[in-house]
Amino acid sequence: MAAMTDLSSLPLALIGGGNMARGLIGGLIAKGASPALITVAEPDAAGRDALHHSFGVTVTSDNAAAIRGARVVVLAVKPQIMAQVVRALAPALLLSRPLVISVAAGIRVGDLQGWIGAGVPVVRCMPNRPALIGAGATGLYADAGVGAAARALALQVLASTGLAVWVQRESDIDLVTALSGSGPAYFFRLAELMAEAAIAQGLDATVARQLAAQTLAGAGQLVAAEAAPDLARMRAEVTSRGGTTEAALQCFSTLAFDSIVAAAMRAAALRSHELAEQFGNQQ
Repeated sequence: MAAMTDLSSLPLALIGGGNMARGLIGGLIAKGASPALITVAEPDAAGRDALHHSFGVTVTSDNAAAIRGARVVVLAVKPQIMAQVVRALAPALLLSRPLVISVAAGIRVGDLQGWIGAGVPVVRCMPNRPALIGAGATGLYADAGVGAAARALALQVLASTGLAVWVQRESDIDLVTALSGSGPAYFFRLAELMAEAAIAQGLDATVARQLAAQTLAGAGQLVAAEAAPDLARMRAEVTSRGGTTEAALQCFSTLAFDSIVAAAMRAAALRSHELAEQFGNQQ
């Protein structure tokens, strides 16, 4: 097993300073990374100021300057501009050969390697929004050319924001995107609909929204408190025979809620694949 890296001495660069970058920065600093060794390239001046004020990291509008001396480079830009950004950085990346981690939806490892050139280890991952509070869920993929030390470092970096797990096939990242990447929005929507239904049936709107939000949060905390959550068991423990929960779940079954969820997951996974086709393979 590869040795853990001392995060306090790890020079790291992020290209893009949006929400995922902020979550990663916060997680890394909480795990001991030095803000002085983290550089973020962000084109928006207000965004740069906010990052520096919040975390004390170095900020710049110059992507090439940001990666100078970095051992890890995180690509956190939109899929639409990834090819342009990576091609411009390719000469510097080939010279220093850092570990490159991409958090962009739909951009394949092969596309990134094609834009960069051979010899630079590339890891693709899909984090999610709870990474902002250290409660993220991230799936990672690397091909066989990425060695054990680089894999261990990538896992350590992403685990700073929560759970991080490897998948065996790159196509699995599309499923990770559908499950955990987009997943928080599904739970938010369900809680939103529950509140709306209660309001429509006469409950005070403020009370309904407070109860729905806390129910969502509390259920998540119950799951998080278990080392190996058994979701089916936990659902059964809330469901008394002949009770109110059973009545609601039977309604879910009658209305084919399982089919709705499966269809939604397929739609998200398909869109992840479409993004790869749309923004990858750019010559």
